Amino acid sequence: MRLLLDENLPKRLKLDFPTHDVYTVWDKQWNGIKDGELLKLMLAEGFQALLTFDKNLQHQQNLDKYTLTVFVLNAPINTYAELTKLSAQINTLLATGDQPPGPIIIKAS
Repeated sequence: MRLLLDENLPKRLKLDFPTHDVYTVWDKQWNGIKDGELLKLMLAEGFQALLTFDKNLQHQQNLDKYTLTVFVLNAPINTYAELTKLSAQINTLLATGDQPPGPIIIKAS
C-alpha cells in the first residue's frame, strides 16, 4: 500500500511500515501545502492512506469526497517514542487490505 506521513509526524515513523511504500510529506516536497490540496495530490499520485497527528483534519475537510483512508494518530505527543506504540495497530489494519475511506482514529489500547 502507498502511504503518506503528514508533516506533523516524525520522519523515521516510516520505518515502522517496511512492507509498504511509505513517503513523508518532506520526501515529496509537499511541506507547507494546505490539507485540501495535499489530499488532491495524494490521489493524483496513487496514495491510498494518510497518517496524521492532525485531529482537526477530519472536521476541516470533507473526507467523503476522497477515496483515501486517513489514520489519525492519537497520542499524548507526536514523538517517535509515543507514536511507534501505535504502529502495530496500523500494520494490523493495513494487513487486512480493506480500509474504508475516511478517518480511522488510532489510539493506545
